[in-house]
Amino acid sequence: MDKNKNQSDNMWKGASPQIFSNAKKLRENQTEAEEKLWLAVKDNQIAGYKFRRQHPISIYVADFYCHALQLVIEIDGKYHLDEEQQILDQKRTADIEFQGLKVIRFTNEEILLNLPDVVEKIKTYLK
Repeated sequence: MDKNKNQSDNMWKGASPQIFSNAKKLRENQTEAEEKLWLAVKDNQIAGYKFRRQHPISIYVADFYCHALQLVIEIDGKYHLDEEQQILDQKRTADIEFQGLKVIRFTNEEILLNLPDVVEKIKTYLK
């Protein structure tokens, strides 16, 4: 049982029940870009790696997460172009990377208009 507890801490980095609740709501209301990327990464389609969507990590909900690769994928909509939001995104990335994870970001447009390139970029993080 302790082993599962340690795995949980590693995978969720101490996320609270509220963060888990937020993640569930986000999974139920995916954006078009999130849905399209999910269809490309779910069911271990990328070299057998398992990706999770709307995954709780510490005080955040990552759009996508692969525990085996320690990789977070964030999808940015237009509001991420706002200067104040960019500052918040930089802090979020730094906080997540402090947990020992790597963060990569894509825009909605990249996913909607050029999904094969996005998948190829994700594959560069495979070990």
